[in-house]
Amino acid sequence: MGPADRGGAPFVTGLVLAAGGSRRLGRPKQLLAYGEGTLLGHTLATARACGFDQLLCAVGGSAEAVRAGVDLRGAEVVENPHFGAGCSSSVAAAVAAVDPRSEVLVLLLGDQPGVGVATVRALLDGRGDAALAVCRYDDGRGHPFAFGATAFAELAALRGDKAVWKLLDRHAGEVIEVAVPGRVPLDVDTWEDYAAVLATAGMPAPEPVS
Repeated sequence: MGPADRGGAPFVTGLVLAAGGSRRLGRPKQLLAYGEGTLLGHTLATARACGFDQLLCAVGGSAEAVRAGVDLRGAEVVENPHFGAGCSSSVAAAVAAVDPRSEVLVLLLGDQPGVGVATVRALLDGRGDAALAVCRYDDGRGHPFAFGATAFAELAALRGDKAVWKLLDRHAGEVIEVAVPGRVPLDVDTWEDYAAVLATAGMPAPEPVS
């Protein structure tokens, strides 16, 4: 669905961050079973359903296995060789691939399957023309985030740990919070996180770690 099909709505790029090395988990979390596919595959399916004008997916850790084992249809894959420097390096790498027509960039975490299409739409509808917008859940701020084109240069310059959050802190007075019901959706860093994510979705517990 392009801008003309949406009555002149802005060109929106979705970016799924999936370059983590899964150090704490001990195996590629992108490939963990979720529903009938993989954890990352579920997030990408959600992103496709959002109708973004452009969809990017940043990969890094276990990139070859991810390309082979995840349904990447409809996504432009951006490989981040510096993924060990944190997700900020993936954002910076992906900004270079953003379509010049893009007016909004939506950040989605590849290991946060509880974020649905309705949340993304609420964020885009609620941001107005703000350069920085975040979801305000019942228990605090959380992804997805939305950035206007005026913030792209700063995103491209991100470095270090928690850099996206630090960017929001630097522009605290400009950040729009869009109310979203419920708690911040769980993401997956450990096996316990994975078990909790599955339980929240009503799925069977994972097989024990071998």
